[in-house]
Amino acid sequence: MQHPRPMTGGTADTEDGFFIPDLCAPTAVFIAVLLAELVVFLHVLALGPIAAFDWTLFATGSLFVQWNTLLCLAVICALRRHLRPLRPALAATVCLSVVCALVTASTLLSQYLEPRLAVASLPDLVLRNALVALILAAIVLRYSYLHQRVALQQRSELQLRLDALRSRIRPHFLFNTLNSIASLITLRPERAEQAIEDVAELFRAALQDGAQTSDFGQERHLCELYLDLEMLRLGERLSVQWNVDEGIDGVMLPALLLQPLIENAVYHGIAPRPEGGEIRIRAREAARRLLISIENPLPREVSAGAGSGLHMALDNIRQRLEAEFGPAAQLSVVQGDDTFRAELRLPALRGDDA
Repeated sequence: MQHPRPMTGGTADTEDGFFIPDLCAPTAVFIAVLLAELVVFLHVLALGPIAAFDWTLFATGSLFVQWNTLLCLAVICALRRHLRPLRPALAATVCLSVVCALVTASTLLSQYLEPRLAVASLPDLVLRNALVALILAAIVLRYSYLHQRVALQQRSELQLRLDALRSRIRPHFLFNTLNSIASLITLRPERAEQAIEDVAELFRAALQDGAQTSDFGQERHLCELYLDLEMLRLGERLSVQWNVDEGIDGVMLPALLLQPLIENAVYHGIAPRPEGGEIRIRAREAARRLLISIENPLPREVSAGAGSGLHMALDNIRQRLEAEFGPAAQLSVVQGDDTFRAELRLPALRGDDA
């Protein structure tokens, strides 16, 4: 009674905040049938030695259990939208009552049509089947409820991290940028005006609420604004090389995913070096995956505080990727004696695919 995990990192049954999964989904039906068959197999296996495995009992038991499994799935699926407004305890009670009623009716019907299949008295058989079905259904509902709570908590934490990222404005970046603009007002007023507009656009994107997704083209534009502003401070010490394949601007990304990586490259790589350096950004698509690498030189000595801040930022990005894509996306780092490279691998999704 599980369900597929979509690329958003949520689950099909918890996207609408309801703990009862969509039992009409093909994957949910397949897993429910598979688990039901496993229960029948274990029941028959426990009755005697493997050499004496009762295939007739296994076949009749599978027919009965699968019939009840599919019937319960269909009825609960049809009732799901009516159960949504109810409190979880009441919704679970209704589901368990439906399971109990359907299994009881199926047991009575099977004994009426084929009395020879009875392995116990009718009251005992009805009670036993109903209790087994109730226990299994209760376990599945409890699992779904706990799974939904964990998924909602992860989504809430992801939203908090994204909100913190959007609202975070490093004081040193703000003050240095304002100082750079102030120094340009007299000498290069046009450049100062453009810098003010760039700051406004960058902060507007960082502070806006709403969508958690963007595309590579938008993310690159924000990174270019940030780098242009840093160049006001660092001058010729900072150079950037973009190597981007054509046709990937529309690939969807989590919002503000690239800027922290480039910010780290500037803050921990370029700024501490008196001679500066070059940041190399490579982006390409291969086998329906987006591959992005950001490489920067390292200073001769990296302070403990800088290393801590760098790893914290990388851990936050890894958590975002895990919440959004699961194991389909990774962030890895390659650190040499004098270079540092962050490598992103994530599904190349476009438009509605995301």
